[in-house]
Amino acid sequence: MLTTLPPPIEGVAVEPGRGVRLVPAVLACALLAAGAGYAVPRGLEARHLLVIENDPVQIADRALDQKFNAGVATREIDSALAADDADLAASFVELSKARGVSLDPAQVAKVEAAVAKANSAQQAMESFAQGLVTGEPKDATGLAGTVAGDLFVFGDIRDAVREGARWVNGEEVDQLVLGLAAVGLAITAATYASSGVAAPARVGVSLAKVARKTGRLSAELSATIGRSLRSVVDWPKLKTAIAGVSITEPALAVRAAREAVKVERAGGLLRLVGDVGRVQSKAGTKAALDGLKVAESPREISRLARLAESAGGKTRAILKVAGRGAIMLTFAVIDLALWIAGALLTVFGFVLSLKSATERVTQRIIDRGKRRRLERQQRFAAMTVRG
Repeated sequence: MLTTLPPPIEGVAVEPGRGVRLVPAVLACALLAAGAGYAVPRGLEARHLLVIENDPVQIADRALDQKFNAGVATREIDSALAADDADLAASFVELSKARGVSLDPAQVAKVEAAVAKANSAQQAMESFAQGLVTGEPKDATGLAGTVAGDLFVFGDIRDAVREGARWVNGEEVDQLVLGLAAVGLAITAATYASSGVAAPARVGVSLAKVARKTGRLSAELSATIGRSLRSVVDWPKLKTAIAGVSITEPALAVRAAREAVKVERAGGLLRLVGDVGRVQSKAGTKAALDGLKVAESPREISRLARLAESAGGKTRAILKVAGRGAIMLTFAVIDLALWIAGALLTVFGFVLSLKSATERVTQRIIDRGKRRRLERQQRFAAMTVRG
């Protein structure tokens, strides 16, 4: 009696090379897993950066986490003391204490001695006089002298008459200093009338002039202020008025400036110098000047004012360590968005490839089980035929 072999199990290929191909699927899964391992952490970081993009305090904290440590603090303090900049050295000591960074007590004592020397009566009188006469302060006391001179219109008249005389005589003139002096004269009356409400703007104008004269005003801010002054100041009228004014005629200078300056158009400029004044009031003169050197736009000055309100005396040290990165992210928003999108796409691709590889492995196991059952049935049938 003949015994027929059982039919092959449906869906199973017995011939070699006809099974489910696993290598491409597993390779794709491995590559995408590696890509996800690289892209996902950066995508998460990019998401965090987008969250803090408008918070200068968190931006500064992030920059300090990456760049500030005991070695940096020690080096910067020594450098500041060597440059006779007690204010910056004290700022680093304050920042170190706030962030729990230990310093050598001997070094801290040197900083305290340098600060005491800088604040001595004789040094204060010299700084005040220099700021009053030259309009180029080196410290807070010197700025007090500069602002005092500007509040009594002496400083603005000095700058306006000096630059105006050069202009009239066809010599090289710094129109930024001349325009700021004219604006300063125009808003001084507002400072008096508002009982000091306009004082931050008044201080900010003085600081902007100082930064310009000492080369500490960034090129971008110089261009921005220059554009504002072109729309605020009637230059032909100012030139004519200044030509007939002397430094001994403050009333005439103020009147000439008020006639040439369109204060109603100066809203943006006044906000900018007002933010500079707020930085000075919270973090000090040199912090404001450092900020004017670093910032590139009125928006960045506004961010700096917010940082100064939070950091106070630590602001100078933060700017020294992080620079512009203390107030602005170093990545463009579009770059951050691309990192997030790339991370999401990589994860999505990995999930799809994992699903495909899992399905193929499962199918391979199922097919192998079916083949083994088929082989057992065939062996059993062969034994039955021989028997």
